[in-house]
Parts: sequence; C-alpha cells; structure tokens
Amino acid sequence: MKISVELTLAPLDNEYKVIIRDFIISLRKTGYNVIETPLSTQIYGDFLPLMNDLTKVIENTFLNSNSIILNIKIIKGDRSDYRPNF
Repeated sequence: MKISVELTLAPLDNEYKVIIRDFIISLRKTGYNVIETPLSTQIYGDFLPLMNDLTKVIENTFLNSNSIILNIKIIKGDRSDYRPNF
C-alpha cells in the first residue's frame, strides 16, 4: 500500500536550522521520493518500509534535540504527482 507523508519539524532550539537541515538530509538518505517545500517535507513510498525508516529518522532527530515538535500527516496513496487543475 502506497502512502504520502507530510512532515513539519519545529525544533524549539536556537540551532533550529541545523536540526531541520540534518532531518531533511536523513530523509533524503532513505532513498524514498522526498519533496521539500518552504513549509514542510513530503515523502512517498510503501507503508511498512517507509514507516519503519521514518521511525528511525524521527527517533534519531529526537535523541539529538532537547525540545522539538513534529507534525505528521499520512495519506493513503501516492500523491507525489498531484498538480492543481484550477
């Protein structure tokens, strides 16, 4: 089953830019289709492997941060090719 995941990371730390950069670099290294925007990062793939890899990236990010918020949206289906038609 394919899924689309939107992630918004909000470190509550003065080094927030470094934490966000490292998080995105870790996501890129997973090999999934990753799309970055100014407000969030989307990642697309098969449910179980993606969630397993995503859990590892999130855990590592949390272990290396004092205080952090992560908002996650998960949509069933691969929406990576979505284009507005209006």
